[in-house]
Amino acid sequence: MSVSNTSSVSAVIKVADRQLRREASLEPDPVATGPVTKETQIIAIYGKGGIGKSFTLANLSYMMAQQGKKVLLIGCDPKSDTTSLLFGGRACPTIIETSSKKKLSGEQVAIGDVCFKRDGVFAMELGGPEVGRGCGGRGIIHGFELLEKLGFHEWGFDYVLLDFLGDVVCGGFGLPIARDMCQKVIVVASNDLQSLYVANNVCSAVEYFRKLGGNVGVAGMVINKDDGTGEAAAFADRVGIPVLSAIPAHEDIRRKSASYEIIGRPGTQWGPLFETLAENVGTAPPVRPKPLNQDQLLGLFSADTVGRNVVLEPATQFDMCGKSEIQRETLEVVYDTV
Repeated sequence: MSVSNTSSVSAVIKVADRQLRREASLEPDPVATGPVTKETQIIAIYGKGGIGKSFTLANLSYMMAQQGKKVLLIGCDPKSDTTSLLFGGRACPTIIETSSKKKLSGEQVAIGDVCFKRDGVFAMELGGPEVGRGCGGRGIIHGFELLEKLGFHEWGFDYVLLDFLGDVVCGGFGLPIARDMCQKVIVVASNDLQSLYVANNVCSAVEYFRKLGGNVGVAGMVINKDDGTGEAAAFADRVGIPVLSAIPAHEDIRRKSASYEIIGRPGTQWGPLFETLAENVGTAPPVRPKPLNQDQLLGLFSADTVGRNVVLEPATQFDMCGKSEIQRETLEVVYDTV
């Protein structure tokens, strides 16, 4: 390479370096701190996988629609099962899958390709990558980017319900909290340590972003499969959030849910339960939670359940190798002091 070419490359590198440094020095836009002005209530629902978020949301959204509300249910779980109960077990084409197919054929995604409705409830699934072939959180981000292109912020819904997997730490799943994309969060849990651990993590995330100037708060907890032991209610009381509803662990509910039957219908046995839940979800204000530390969380359960009486015993070299550790003299050079 000639001297002139070398100088040209060096000059380009210096310009690029100055540009990168200039971009890195720019402060990010401040987090919004003003009052919520959106007429649409955007609510993110979090909970441990398998705790019953999809069951709760399908029945809640159905009841809201029967009460005259315009509701959009968005599944943000890579399993893409949020809308399965609503659509009687039928799989809903996901946004990510549809977007990939349309892109390969050179077509644009239309709202009718990804959004479907039943009895007044509008629903869609963001979807996710196949197992081991991508980041689920990144899929969520891509899905919301596509929703914005489809006019998400211009849609006229009373409620937008977002179903998020809660037992992951990926940033994509924390998007609504981190970017103030929703006004409030609802956690679904039961009377077991793992689901309350997830609920506590969600409360911790909300508190973290509130410290950074965010506006999202926790509106409350839905206790699903409530067996009456009281740990979930005690947790809600300790972190300072209300219990919006307690759905009992009842065989009729389990059986009907397993057969993809909506139980949140007016005039049915379980109708009043979801009527009250719909009212509480709509009126509950977002509050700033007080998340628990690990010992406080374990304190909600009896010692024989969580093993609080267990003593941590340090391991020895003999435990690891089957022989005693040989104490060798140090190789450090020690100088005599004068």
